[in-house]
Amino acid sequence: MTAPAPLAVSRDIVGATVGPIAHDIDARWLMAYAAGLGETDSRYFDTQAPEGPAAHPLFPVCYEWPLMLALRALALSDEISIRSVHTTHDLTLHRPVRAGDTLHTSARVTGLARRRAGTLMTVRQDTVDGSGQLVSTTDYGSVYRGVDFEGEDVGDKPNGGGTDIPSGAARLSLNVPAGLAHVYTECARIWNPIHTDVAVARAAGLPDIILHGTATLALAVSRILRHAGADPRAVRRVSARFAGMVLLPSRLTIRVADATQPRAFLFDASGEDGAAMLSRGALHLA
Repeated sequence: MTAPAPLAVSRDIVGATVGPIAHDIDARWLMAYAAGLGETDSRYFDTQAPEGPAAHPLFPVCYEWPLMLALRALALSDEISIRSVHTTHDLTLHRPVRAGDTLHTSARVTGLARRRAGTLMTVRQDTVDGSGQLVSTTDYGSVYRGVDFEGEDVGDKPNGGGTDIPSGAARLSLNVPAGLAHVYTECARIWNPIHTDVAVARAAGLPDIILHGTATLALAVSRILRHAGADPRAVRRVSARFAGMVLLPSRLTIRVADATQPRAFLFDASGEDGAAMLSRGALHLA
């Protein structure tokens, strides 16, 4: 019996581009995303504020998700696409997202690199407003498990993110409720069945449905902002590595410490058993 050919991607996908895709941002979507995270800060729901309700710093993942799907459809087979695991996230907010914005997002494959588990593909998403000014830039790193490619590594690699957390860091508790993955899926408009359909999750080799990596990161950012008493509209950059699967329900511990730069924090997150969920996190304020 002939062994199946190993799964592989072509190096030619580096440079593949999709978009721009336009999204109209309204107060309802901004509020739904914040509510889906269990936010209680009134700034996320104040429709009487001059610029409307504040956008959660991780809100850009909502309008970026369709680009990731489009890029996978363009450059990857379905068999390879389902092997994707989000591993790194580096978001720069050039200005806060606002209700009433019409945003235009484009995505480009920026690199391929070998990792022990498979192939790391990096993607950059740039989002501009109606006047062409940058609003957000995100560098995504995703490992495609069991997938290879020919030749040497090519293009960009994710940066190292933050540094290790120093001793004496504050420890913040975070409860993740059982139904959060379903709520987050609908409020963020991010549909990936491994987060809501147990049959699909187990068919993919997971023990059960798992929380979206971006939801875990958003929860950590919310907890850090409350700890620091900071305005979410002041966030200018968030980066982290996704180190583990968050099952539901869960109780996480966020460690946070001041960075050497002013108005910046280092953080990570772990489960009740001490296993890492987020690592090398960094949050920068204006």
